Amino acid sequence: MAIENPSREEIREILQKAKRIAVVGLSNNPEKTSYTVAKAMQDAGYEIIPVNPKATEILGEKAVPSLKDIEGHVDIVDIFRRPEYLPELAREFDEIDADVFWAQLGIENEEAYRFLKEKGYTVVMNRCIKVEHALTK
Repeated sequence: MAIENPSREEIREILQKAKRIAVVGLSNNPEKTSYTVAKAMQDAGYEIIPVNPKATEILGEKAVPSLKDIEGHVDIVDIFRRPEYLPELAREFDEIDADVFWAQLGIENEEAYRFLKEKGYTVVMNRCIKVEHALTK
């Protein structure tokens, strides 16, 4: 099964509708891509939920150790972890019933993709949410 992302129009709708983005693997190092991308999304008006078991706070937001520790609904789970972690994250994502599973640029995993698509989820892989957000303006 080839990984097929939503169309630009669908991505635009996802980003317009979304309010809360859980960022898995968000680093508190301002030089890391995860930090600059999450900060850009936060600056654009999204609520960022840092998911990092080694941090207590990132970008002024309380960090949580895992997706299951997030209170309330999550619109997008944005992932900055290596591809081999995606199947496990896909199962955790399914447990919290978020809307969109988003793996950042350079990150994709067919097993995770298949699992999520079979359950009817919207999946974006190998795309940068910051770039897509800039393109939808």
